Amino acid sequence: MLKQIEGSQAIAQAIALCRPEVICAYPITPQTHIVEGLGEMVKDGSLENCEFINVESEFAALSVAIGSSAAGARSYTATASQGILYMAEAVYNAAGLGLPIVMTIGNRAIGAPINIWNDHSDSMALRDAGWIQLYAETNQEAADLHIQAFRLAEELSCPVMVCVDGFILTHAYERIDIPTQKQVDDYLPPFVPVQILDVDDPVSMGAMVGPEAFMEVRYLQHHKQQRALALIPALAKEFRERFGRDSGGLLRTYHCEDAETIIVALGSVNGTIKEAVDEMRAAGKRVGSLSICSFRPFPLDEVRDALRRARRVVVLEKSLAVGIGGMLSEGVRNALSGISLKGHTVIAGLGGRAITQKALVDLLDSAARGELAHLNFLDLRWDVVKREINREQAVRRTGPLAENILRDLGTVADRIG
Repeated sequence: MLKQIEGSQAIAQAIALCRPEVICAYPITPQTHIVEGLGEMVKDGSLENCEFINVESEFAALSVAIGSSAAGARSYTATASQGILYMAEAVYNAAGLGLPIVMTIGNRAIGAPINIWNDHSDSMALRDAGWIQLYAETNQEAADLHIQAFRLAEELSCPVMVCVDGFILTHAYERIDIPTQKQVDDYLPPFVPVQILDVDDPVSMGAMVGPEAFMEVRYLQHHKQQRALALIPALAKEFRERFGRDSGGLLRTYHCEDAETIIVALGSVNGTIKEAVDEMRAAGKRVGSLSICSFRPFPLDEVRDALRRARRVVVLEKSLAVGIGGMLSEGVRNALSGISLKGHTVIAGLGGRAITQKALVDLLDSAARGELAHLNFLDLRWDVVKREINREQAVRRTGPLAENILRDLGTVADRIG
């Protein structure tokens, strides 16, 4: 059914159609509308046979999901930004225990300084915890990916994060096709756990593991993710056949066949990138784009195949690995090992800074002219940066960096006194 609906509410309705049995959450912007919507459905009875548990923190939210999943319940939670950092220990535990929890990340910057706007710093911080990570490009895909995520998690007994750009998607109203309960039931069978806490057949979960077995346990987490490389496209294909639209998969190419320059990115920015590609194609420039949905596991072979015919690759990152540059770039570099082409990392959109079509066109033109460095920062205010560097060199007691910059920009009051 087509609805004009907020992205968060569409996600909530899609999750409800998956028949979760336990939902536990702690509110943090910008994921709050998702769990509020689910809480309302539990309260009014439209989401049946589900317990909504209010908890005192994000750590508690995932800890409850770990317990309920271990007890055999289909379990869901959501978080963002500092919230996922607060639950970091439990994030690793869920993966290490092999529990098929689905969690939405409403992607948001991590402080300090405090920032509630979108980038990918939060999910990237936990990228190697053992969870599958899927990134939505649109709100339609965000809703659809949750349906696929429960199926994927339960077939592999492995937790899945669905990463949705905060505000850009979570708070945007657009037309979304919400499937019927029958469609979802036909696609997603009842949860049959591979491990369960059962008083009639007791087992231990989370045992102490020493050097004699720890490496093997960790390898088997990796093995599950390698299995996911085949399962993710298979589930996306079945989804397309049942629901009549493409959603998910490992990646999507756009005008890559003859492209000399290809830009690679995660999430909603791919919509703007495609507009820039269309503009440049109309001007006779051979550019294309590669949108990666599955960041963990990373589809090395598929990325290699998509990029190998290009002359140069530009990786657009909405997060910064301080001290080295990009995290998506690392995967792309591994995929292209042994292939001689120019590669560039571009850090963009941190803390919600706009990534415009014009800036992308200029960026790709610069790449074609050979003017991009290995590491670049899109629309960085170099005058502001240099002013602060000069201040640090001039005096010892410079004061707080972030406040200095805001004062220079005229967005906060000057010093007291």
